[in-house]
Amino acid sequence: MGILDGKVAIVTGAGGGLGRAHSLLLGKEGAAVVVNDLGGSVDGQGGGNSMADAVVEEIRAAGGQAIANYGSVTEADDAQGLVNAAVSEFGKVDILINNAGILRDKSFKKMSEDLWDPVIAVHLKGTYHPTRAVYAQMLEQGTGGRIIMTSSTSGLIGNFGQTNYGAAKAGIAGFMRCLAIEAARAGITVNVLAPNAYSRMTADLFPEGSEVNYAAEKVSPAIAWLCSDEAAEITGRQFVISGNRVSLLYPAFETLADRDGAEDAWTPSEVGEKILKSMANWPEPATVAKLVF
Repeated sequence: MGILDGKVAIVTGAGGGLGRAHSLLLGKEGAAVVVNDLGGSVDGQGGGNSMADAVVEEIRAAGGQAIANYGSVTEADDAQGLVNAAVSEFGKVDILINNAGILRDKSFKKMSEDLWDPVIAVHLKGTYHPTRAVYAQMLEQGTGGRIIMTSSTSGLIGNFGQTNYGAAKAGIAGFMRCLAIEAARAGITVNVLAPNAYSRMTADLFPEGSEVNYAAEKVSPAIAWLCSDEAAEITGRQFVISGNRVSLLYPAFETLADRDGAEDAWTPSEVGEKILKSMANWPEPATVAKLVF
């Protein structure tokens, strides 16, 4: 018996890395899985069927249920096709894990539209299209559901050379926070994963020997649990998962200057003085290195 017995899941970008790890664990825990992957390179070039097919075979070889899908998450028709495939083969959709992504890193001085636009499209629009199609199906089913969106510490905290990627990932986090409020009445939870995992996309960012400590398979257990019935009350949250460490990231609110609203507005110098005086009590800014390594 698995914690996801009888569930039907869609995982995008599931041909390798985190998506593959998520799909294999969901299958092991009893979910039928639609394994979506365009089969392209890390920067989004090309395509093919072999990556998704290989993951499907792994799930089936372990006794699970799975089918492959090769559509692009940037296309509305392909996203609807994902849902149609799940419903046709397995009868419903209970879980969506938005995982598809590409990298085209460059310092902002060198950031061009051909580096910016595809990253925004695959990450942000590529989260919107599958979520929109799945959300409509979940509402029609009337039995709730689980949606996981993949953000990044690059978007939630910041990272050098990833203004395109960070902008997309920050947008995904904002998307999640708003949809979680709307979806709650229908029993649909919406959460964000900010993973720190060694994969073909991130191999160049890790120190030598990170393959074990930060294996993609170590991120997936918490995500599988968030997709279960036990996590029905958890929504609108941002989880940072790094190796075997699971952290909750949430915004802090610190009042720096305040006066009665009936009084005159601050002058720039007055409010500036207040802000400068408060700086000694500001918390240290979070960094990617502190948070994940």
